[in-house]
Amino acid sequence: MNDCTLRYTRCETSSFLYLKNKETGHAYTSAAPNIPMNDTDLPSTKQCAYCHKQKPLSEFRKRTGKRSKGQSRRGACRECRKQRETLNIKPTAKEQSNPNRRVRGLEQRKKHPHSQGTKLNPEDPTQLNPSAKGMILMRGHSDKGHRWHQEIDLPLAITLVREHAAIVVNRRTIKRLYSNKDFRAYILARDNYICYFCGAFGDTIDHLLPRAKGGHTTPDNCVCACTLCNQTKADRSVEDFMGRM
Repeated sequence: MNDCTLRYTRCETSSFLYLKNKETGHAYTSAAPNIPMNDTDLPSTKQCAYCHKQKPLSEFRKRTGKRSKGQSRRGACRECRKQRETLNIKPTAKEQSNPNRRVRGLEQRKKHPHSQGTKLNPEDPTQLNPSAKGMILMRGHSDKGHRWHQEIDLPLAITLVREHAAIVVNRRTIKRLYSNKDFRAYILARDNYICYFCGAFGDTIDHLLPRAKGGHTTPDNCVCACTLCNQTKADRSVEDFMGRM
């Protein structure tokens, strides 16, 4: 093994053969390993990483940063770059390690553009998919604007979405729509400050199905009530209370 083999790496393209110094990174011709190559001596073509065609260097963008030595260029030619920008495709780590995988993925996205992901209906609780523990993540904000989150079971999450107290963010998450203060203001404004039971002025909120019997604080289960009706009804059902009025 001679000194040239130890110091240089053999680099070959489809139309050019040159040596590269392992220490400095400079390129040299195989005939004169002591004379650095000029930019005009470097290969004038490059193989595209996507279409695998040999194209001139002018079709490729220059690299920037640590890898921007000499005429180092990026992997995609101008035509492939425009196609990927049109489809808004970003290469993944697996695609970067396997050029053939990139080409197949690009072709599949062209044939099946709808397979890139379907939008969820925020008001459809049947789309929820609980975790292994059967829980759904619920997030929201407090009266002061602080964000919070907690885990709830799937039946409660379905009830909150169906009764318009929350919306579906993704298959594992729902978002509570109102803080406590905003919810009270919403119910009173919706019912025009009129008591649901007697028709008088009301400034409190009552649950149609009491929380003691499984009711929840949702727009569909809460109504405006006056103080007298709210205290008199207590934990009775609506039918029982209205029958005694």
